[in-house]
Amino acid sequence: MQLTVLGCSGSAPGPRLPTSGYLVSAGGVRIVLELGGGVFGALTRHCDPFDLDAVLLSHLHLDHCADFSALTVHRRGHPEPPFDVREHRLPVFAPSHAPSRLAAAHAADRAELARLDLRTTFDFVPLKPGRYEVGDVAVEVAAAKHICEAYAFRLTHEGSSLVFTGDTVPCRELVDLARGADLLLADAAWRAQAGRANYLHMSGREAGEVAREAGVGRLVLTHVLPWSDSAGVLADAAEAFPGPVALAAPDEVYEV
Repeated sequence: MQLTVLGCSGSAPGPRLPTSGYLVSAGGVRIVLELGGGVFGALTRHCDPFDLDAVLLSHLHLDHCADFSALTVHRRGHPEPPFDVREHRLPVFAPSHAPSRLAAAHAADRAELARLDLRTTFDFVPLKPGRYEVGDVAVEVAAAKHICEAYAFRLTHEGSSLVFTGDTVPCRELVDLARGADLLLADAAWRAQAGRANYLHMSGREAGEVAREAGVGRLVLTHVLPWSDSAGVLADAAEAFPGPVALAAPDEVYEV
């Protein structure tokens, strides 16, 4: 299994850095996790968007799904698609309100929104905790703790597994999902600070503590805010987690 970072900036893009987006390839299966702002362009450097087998959206803040609109334009407007996109709808695993939320983000006004039905192009699968399959890749879903409906994912193929936290604070569900994973791709927005609201994201230290408790093989930190001290976030995580730890970087590829 291979993980390619398409974008990893937290909440807002950084200089030459899209927000959240990751490509997972395993065997002949290609899955994109998140489609934040700027991610679609990065995706096209690594994969023909028509070759995708599924989209996974942990939640529907725009830094995780804004470029779903670009994917929609590509699939609905391309003059020479390799197949009939209405007959081969792309599976999209997302919170239950995704069809209306993503349509509203795509349409320019109410008149266009009234005509737009994304379900003719995409096969929306409402997420809930449990197990799904995309080809030979098993996808286990757990509830995350964010300020909206949000999920974390564990992808497993031929005995290898990676866990993506989405946006969350530490919680038992996340630790249980990540138990023994080869790689944990973890939300680590900032350095721990006294008095910081703790209902949005993990700090680097908290991500390290989750990784240690779950006994993962290695930790990759993502979603660091553009104005955060990334070196400090990394140092805090490394202090809490005894295994290999790194900051996600655009176009970085990890073998899992």
